Amino acid sequence: MKPDFDPWQAITAAQTSRRNFLVHTSAAVATLPLAACSSNDMTEYDAAAAALRAPMAANPGFAELVRFATLAPNGHNTQPWRFAALPAGARILPDLARRTPVVDPDDHHLFISLGCATENFLIASAAQGRPGAAAFVGSDAGHVDIDLADGRPQASSLYQAITKRQSTRSIYDGQAVSTEKLNLLETAARTEGVTMLILTGRTKLDAILDFVVRGNDTQMDNPHFVDELRNWIRFNPAQALSLRDGLFSKCSGNAAIPSWIGERFFGMVFTKAAEDKKYTAQMHSSAGVAIFIGDKADKDHWVRVGRSFQRFALQATALGIRHAMVNQPVEVPNVRSEFARWLEIGNQRPDLVVRFGYAPPMPMSMRRPSAAVIIKA
Repeated sequence: MKPDFDPWQAITAAQTSRRNFLVHTSAAVATLPLAACSSNDMTEYDAAAAALRAPMAANPGFAELVRFATLAPNGHNTQPWRFAALPAGARILPDLARRTPVVDPDDHHLFISLGCATENFLIASAAQGRPGAAAFVGSDAGHVDIDLADGRPQASSLYQAITKRQSTRSIYDGQAVSTEKLNLLETAARTEGVTMLILTGRTKLDAILDFVVRGNDTQMDNPHFVDELRNWIRFNPAQALSLRDGLFSKCSGNAAIPSWIGERFFGMVFTKAAEDKKYTAQMHSSAGVAIFIGDKADKDHWVRVGRSFQRFALQATALGIRHAMVNQPVEVPNVRSEFARWLEIGNQRPDLVVRFGYAPPMPMSMRRPSAAVIIKA
């Protein structure tokens, strides 16, 4: 039951920006009865996030490998995957019930997410002495089959980074990344069928920012995009912990607020101007941008792009470098075609745009338990 309180009066004087909304709304929420704010306690959430990222158990079974696989990045944190054990490996399938058809109408991001989970699974299994190989199988919607063999444990720095990696959606410190580290990132990302470009320098980053803003403006003008995104926002730790998916506000540096306040006033603060301002600040603080391009625009290569990006992300994490997606230039078709021309990549489709740099960690996002995503083959 809602308390006898109207937060509108507390925030109408604020400018319509996310920062002012959160500051004024948080102050207003502080006047509510304690019971109304109990959903904002981070204690239980932090404990669950830490347990999710605990070291792998000794002699791990299939569920433990799946736990590590699900720590992969994925669009809107929808976790659009299912896992099945095979006699000598695993199968990773798309969960089409968790599609985001407005922002990702051809399931491009979904299959990239499967590629990220595939790479996590392979790295985790190799660390346990079960090296493997993955192949995309194009029957029906398509899936990934992993064949495992016996071998020596390979506990690499990428394996150690799986539980520490996060998409850090914050302002970075502007510090440059050394050439040596850029070379390590390029080496880690090398994958057959995928090209990665690393762009640095203010002129190039400002040009990319222009594409980000143009894509963002187009998306913000689409009420279906806004509605779809809002459906995946989790406004407080209780809601995030209950559903264990979606975009938790504190993982993006925003305040936790009661769900009914967030849902009621989301449209007031989620504006084109506020989002453009946010992305401008984020890009200006970034050391560079990595762009991933598959040789072909099909599901097989989208999975490959996901595997390449995941190795990049884990190597970045091992080096203390943060990363986050700024995918608007590849999500809006007319902006994507102009972005491809600017990149001079001919008819190839740019698949991912990832900014990187240095910043403190943010709260970790949630994942569903292994039991919720494991099915019978």
